[in-house]
Amino acid sequence: MDLTKTYPASVREEMHGIVQLKRTIDKGKALAAGTIGEYQYDCPMDKHLFEFLDLDGDTLLDVIKSASNDTEISEFVAPYVHAKEDTEIEAFNRDWLKHAPEKGTPAEGYFLKLRSEIAPDRADVTYWADLLDLDEKRSVPHRVPA
Repeated sequence: MDLTKTYPASVREEMHGIVQLKRTIDKGKALAAGTIGEYQYDCPMDKHLFEFLDLDGDTLLDVIKSASNDTEISEFVAPYVHAKEDTEIEAFNRDWLKHAPEKGTPAEGYFLKLRSEIAPDRADVTYWADLLDLDEKRSVPHRVPA
């Protein structure tokens, strides 16, 4: 995975039924290969996923580095995902895809600054997943502003 030439998976792309996981693994593979570019592995979004799965980012990175193929990585993470109830995964996915910066915080200021650089005409974009997809040239449907 060379993130200096391509994008990681979308936050929305599911792996074992959970969002963010494939993206996190893509970033780990790029870090292991020395081609992570401007991306960060074990960033706050990844940390939230790791916390939900009771998984350590360094442990996953070690597996990524030693795996001979994607199946080995998938088999490693599967028990962490499957330890969760379907309702927990559904709630995580729903909440994660609608994760937005808290109003009036520095995070909101950062979000708005990025949005003005990426898509200044998209005031309807209020969720991180949408902003990341726009930044990575993915289509994001127009929504009524939240």
